[in-house]
Amino acid sequence: MSDSEPASAASRAADPIPLVIVEGFLGGAGPFLWGNFHSYCDPDGQLEAGEPRRKVIFASIGPVSSLHDRACELYYTLKGGTVDYGAEHSQASRHARYGRYHSSGLYPEWSPEKPVHFIGHSMGGPTVTKLQWLLGSGFFGKSETPDMVLSLVTVSSPFRGTQAVYTLGERTEGAPRVRPFSVGSFLTKGVHIASYLSPHMPSFLDMHADARSLSYMTTTFREFTRLLRQSNWGESRDAAPFDVTFEAADLREANGEGLPYPRTFYRSYAASMTSVDAATTKSDKPSMRYALLNPPLFVLSSAISSYDFSYIKPSPSVINVHHPRRSRRSSRSGPNRDALRANDGIVPVLSQWHPLNCSETTCRHWPREPAVPQDFSDLPDPVPGLWDVFEVPDATHISLVPFWYGTARQRAFWGSVGRWLREIDHQVAAEGFGEASLA
Repeated sequence: MSDSEPASAASRAADPIPLVIVEGFLGGAGPFLWGNFHSYCDPDGQLEAGEPRRKVIFASIGPVSSLHDRACELYYTLKGGTVDYGAEHSQASRHARYGRYHSSGLYPEWSPEKPVHFIGHSMGGPTVTKLQWLLGSGFFGKSETPDMVLSLVTVSSPFRGTQAVYTLGERTEGAPRVRPFSVGSFLTKGVHIASYLSPHMPSFLDMHADARSLSYMTTTFREFTRLLRQSNWGESRDAAPFDVTFEAADLREANGEGLPYPRTFYRSYAASMTSVDAATTKSDKPSMRYALLNPPLFVLSSAISSYDFSYIKPSPSVINVHHPRRSRRSSRSGPNRDALRANDGIVPVLSQWHPLNCSETTCRHWPREPAVPQDFSDLPDPVPGLWDVFEVPDATHISLVPFWYGTARQRAFWGSVGRWLREIDHQVAAEGFGEASLA
């Protein structure tokens, strides 16, 4: 269905299906950073006569919490009520079962009959796939199903882990332990300070640590200083850093997490700020101009592209993945190391595609070459039950979202997302929710 085709009477009469934005690691600034994307996602010229603009919901969840905790917080943020992390998980993770109380949800009518669209940046992507897996396992009750996620758009999401977490401090031979005096160690201390002062911190520094009793109102100063020396949160398996290790990704995939559901539409954008070194043709390297434009990402990108995987124990399964298309691009055969070295400054390209190996899921990869860097118009119609993967060359972890620069590429990206969501809305209205077929 194209935008030029008339929508059905039913689709014109109904409000557009809401869009929920799930931010990534250390995210929480919401609309302040994301800016004026609405004008391009739902431009007046592309709306049907009398059609209202789509409701956009920014979901506030733990910026450094584990995928499980973030998924639970996301569910109750939308539905309302007290966050329930589950008895088994809470006992294993050594925190309280119940967290923050939401007197009213941001979209309390959310249900299999009233699903929503999701966009996840960075860790926001695997947060939603974790949520969908929990919905499918009956974690929130039998009436809650994976069909509540109508679509998922991910941008630079570390579905399968990233070398960056080890570069920043996670121990390669003993995750989730963190090396002392590393970036990760200092970041962990900052999280504990923000949590201890939480009643007086701004909303974008809200760690959502209610279930951990880390505030000065619920713990002693002596305990606070002990946690600064060695954190039982930051150095645990129930925190974001461990969840972006290759070991954690392997554990999730062994459970079947991330398989596409037949009534959900999926699209991922995999950014890359690297290119094959013309002199050696052996590895992807970031352009030197990024050393001036974004020095931290340039340093991390260089570390990712040259990372020695032999240090990681246990050895990650992802290093032995084969992907013929990538091998053709680099004129090299063998394991898919080049897609693990090409990266956006934070996440390798392969990890941004989707969970699981291509042979274990259903996916369509769209050519990177030739590419029109600022044009997302020539993209396929939405099909449920599979991942549509698009590689975005010459782009960093933050080129598309969350920072709004108003670039031509960002405007084109949001215009493409808006068209895709409207096509799904029209398809659902015309065929009935869940009736779309892969045929």
